[in-house]
Amino acid sequence: MTATLAPQPQVQAPTAGPPNRAPLIAFLIANVVSVCGTRVSAIAIPWFVLVSTGSPTKTGLVSLAEMLPLVLSKAFGGPLIDRIGPRRVSIVADAGSTLVVALIPLLHALHLLSFPTLLVLVGIAGTLRGPGDAAKGTLVPDIAEAARVPLERVTGLESTTERLAGFLAFGLAGGLIALLGEVNALWIDAASFGVCAALFVIWAPHRKATTHRKATTRITAAGAVRTTDGAESPEEEGSYFQRLREGWTFLRKDRLMMPLVLMISVTNLLDAATVAVMIPVWMRTHGYGPGQTGMVLTAFFITATVFALVAASIGERIPRRVAFILSFLICGAPRFVVLALDVPLWVVLATYAIGGVGGGFINPILGALFVERVPRQMLGRVNSLASSVGWAGIPLGGVLAGATIAGIGLAPAFLVAGGLYLAATLAPILFGRNENWGGQTAKQDLPDPQGTADCRDLVAVPTSSAS
Repeated sequence: MTATLAPQPQVQAPTAGPPNRAPLIAFLIANVVSVCGTRVSAIAIPWFVLVSTGSPTKTGLVSLAEMLPLVLSKAFGGPLIDRIGPRRVSIVADAGSTLVVALIPLLHALHLLSFPTLLVLVGIAGTLRGPGDAAKGTLVPDIAEAARVPLERVTGLESTTERLAGFLAFGLAGGLIALLGEVNALWIDAASFGVCAALFVIWAPHRKATTHRKATTRITAAGAVRTTDGAESPEEEGSYFQRLREGWTFLRKDRLMMPLVLMISVTNLLDAATVAVMIPVWMRTHGYGPGQTGMVLTAFFITATVFALVAASIGERIPRRVAFILSFLICGAPRFVVLALDVPLWVVLATYAIGGVGGGFINPILGALFVERVPRQMLGRVNSLASSVGWAGIPLGGVLAGATIAGIGLAPAFLVAGGLYLAATLAPILFGRNENWGGQTAKQDLPDPQGTADCRDLVAVPTSSAS
């Protein structure tokens, strides 16, 4: 069948000249600042609710009040990102988040912060954060183009800074909360959004679009999606829901991306279940405490950070498919199986440290793969939809973990989770075995299910060649 897409901006080819690394540096700094601020609020707000109300139920409601709007706004914010541009959406979302988050400590100081008010403010913050985070990811090809570096370099550095900031932020959050108190620590979170907005105002690249072309997307009998350019047209782009539907159709018909998105949804759910419930229960059962839990997670994050940096350096020179398979075999099921066994703590630490080696490569591979396969004018909506599906299971992880442990016991729960993790990570390899994974194989004459060969100017910058 044939469907007519909204007119597509014809992105100008990069002009000759020296690379501009300022947007890349600003992007990485903003990533660190954003992760640190988010970690502070992720610890401070639940602790504030738990201490002030003593209710685990209300603490869970606060988490739900943030995560549900975040996931939904990620899904429905994509067309807005594509229409008005990721730079503008990111700036507006961060500026709005600065004001909303700052209201929490301000109202608390004025003794006006009731629990329903807190839920509303947290919900608004989640609604703003969803499209804001998605917009930042959509800027990756523009930043790579401005800096004249491979996509794997940008996604690898992004993953490195995110993991490093996440590792440092928990200590920072604990210190700030001890020094300032749970609510007053949120001033830091509000300031982090303001810093990100300022960085993007000054240094984020503007997306150039000079003319519009009608594009026709043809879905072949085999299910492949092919996009071709038509004549220039001054027509307005399609309606919001039409653009949203086009993004979902594109994602659903891609035989590699859709399995990857579903895989990420399952693995994120299992990872959330493990970190939130299963590891703490294992530690308590074996006579350990929060300190040992932190040691295990730190071991993973340290090696993942180091090898995300390695992926940023060599990612464009390695075959993505092989790297992806090996990475998930290393960092996936073994982390669950080892906790199902009666082993010393040092074995668990070693397993998680080795798992981080594989974990460091995963997000750079996925980030570059997604950006390359999606036409740039559709990147906002496709990326937002994919991200929302990937995050959809996270709020359910702890609930399902608790129910599973209560039903079959801790060790069998780990084995079940490990089996599901392995099955999920093999799915895109099986279903996408005939697809072009890009990277080093992009230069070969492989099938082009996206039709990107017909619209190279609309796709992320080509590379010289990977959570």
